[in-house]
Formats: sequence, structure tokens, C-alpha cells
Amino acid sequence: MTHVPLRVVVVDDHTVMRAGVVALLASEPTVEIVGEAGDGRAAVELVGRLAPDVALIDLRMPVLDGASATAEITAGPSKTRVLILTTYDTDEEIERAVEAGAIGYLLKDTTREQLVDAIHCAARGETVLAPRVAERLVARMRRPAVVPLTAREVEVLNAVADGLSNVEIGRRLVIAEATVKTHLLRVFAKLDVSDRTHAVVIALERGLLVRR
Repeated sequence: MTHVPLRVVVVDDHTVMRAGVVALLASEPTVEIVGEAGDGRAAVELVGRLAPDVALIDLRMPVLDGASATAEITAGPSKTRVLILTTYDTDEEIERAVEAGAIGYLLKDTTREQLVDAIHCAARGETVLAPRVAERLVARMRRPAVVPLTAREVEVLNAVADGLSNVEIGRRLVIAEATVKTHLLRVFAKLDVSDRTHAVVIALERGLLVRR
């Protein structure tokens, strides 16, 4: 029995990288490359026109990035599955792609066999993740819930970020120096840090502290 090959489009703004992926899959009888695009907007238009089974999409691209393109594709009428193929594995990149509707997330060190298998899994509606990506997602899920800072603790931390000493913070907020120290100790405990600098860095990373 002859199986119809899966129709795939490859989207990457780097011409050489895109050509490499196409060449990698060229000899695979179960996959047919039906189109290529160099940016997210072109990818959305290509998928709308061709309705492939799977779209291999990079993340950082001009005109429209990969996550935004993924969101438009998955919200559209086509049943195309989006499989991210990128070099980026940060929590932020992974989260954006998954929230946009990507069914899989692979890194560009993926082997030909792994890529082909991932395409077939994606076409069947199965989630596929590179091992490093899966590890990051699991680690993120296991992190303790973020304990919110009180309004006063935020004020104290903002003053720390401004470079003020405990005495100067006390003067600014009209509170005793001992009270400033108490607030800082509570902040350190909540953020699991041991010094002022790390407290500011972690608070900024978690969106608990917004600098103007």
C-alpha cells in the first residue's frame, strides 16, 4: 500500500539554514516539501494557500516572528500543525511558542531521523519536544509559586534599585532603618536570595518590580 507523503513547508529567514533543512528532508519518501518562506508573514500566506500538513517554523524572523505566525496559523481555517525548529531554548521563547499553539518544539541540532519522526508525530496531533525543551518545561512546572511582594516591600526594593542605603531608604519612606532591614529580609526570603543586587535582578525578571 502506497502512503501519500506528508506535505511540509519550511520557514526560516536564513537562506542557508532553510536550504539545509530542505536538503535534509529531500531524500525522505514520506515527506514532501511543498513550499518555503523567509518570514512569518509569508509563512501565514503560504499556509493559507497550500494548507500543508506541517509547517516547520523558526522563531526569530523579520516582518512577523515565529510565535506570532504560529498564532495566526493555528487560529486560521487550515489544519496545519506548527512545529518550531529553532536554536533558541529560553523559557520565554518556549512559553510563547506553546501558548501560540505550536504542537512541537525542536532545536536545530536535531538529527534527520528525529526531525522526520517529529513531523509524523506532529501530523498525527502528537506533541513532540526536544529533550532540553522538555526538561526546561518540567523544571518550570516544578518551581515554587511566586510569593508576591507587598506594596511597601516593592517601595523598599525600588529604593534599593535606585542605589539608596538603608538609612536613605528610611528617610525617603519615612520609616526606621530597622524597619527597612526587616522589609529587606522578608524580600530576600520570598525571592530566595541573599543580597540586595540579586533581589533586584530576580524581582525584575519575575515582573515584580518595574523600573521606569
